Amino acid sequence: MNAWERISVVQGNIVKLPVDVIVNAANNTLLGGGGVDGAIHRAAGLKLVAECALLGGCKTGQAKITKGYNLPAKHVIHTVGPVWHGGNRDEAELLASCYRTSLQLCVEHGLKTIAFPAISCGVYGYPIEEAVPIAVRTTLEFLVEHELPEWVQFCCFDKDLFEEYQKVVATLKE
Repeated sequence: MNAWERISVVQGNIVKLPVDVIVNAANNTLLGGGGVDGAIHRAAGLKLVAECALLGGCKTGQAKITKGYNLPAKHVIHTVGPVWHGGNRDEAELLASCYRTSLQLCVEHGLKTIAFPAISCGVYGYPIEEAVPIAVRTTLEFLVEHELPEWVQFCCFDKDLFEEYQKVVATLKE
């Protein structure tokens, strides 16, 4: 199976996906927040907060893994995306690192299926037109070199984001 066949784009709620691991667009504390971070913490329950409290936070561009607790996903990978400052503070490399380090944790833990939200595209202000190509390209490059994960979903909460991912995937496939 080629790398493109291992990527899909879905519109929906990431906390409901029956995958091995979902990715949380977390803040540096890993203790919950707004947007997808808050939704994942609420859905997973208090044991997730307790486990995250033991991790000592996370640096921007890095990722850490926990159990999924009350989620359909068995695990949560927490990654801290960059805050958008206009693109002059290594935002692109930090964002790409979020995807690479998350995918590397899949390899290390033998996880076959993963779902990503649009990291940094909410309150962190990363423009989706800039973030989506980074997400897709970085993931594709990783999949070409690795057997795991076997399947990657980009989960889009709204229609505009879903359409942007579909457009980027179609453009990059050409």
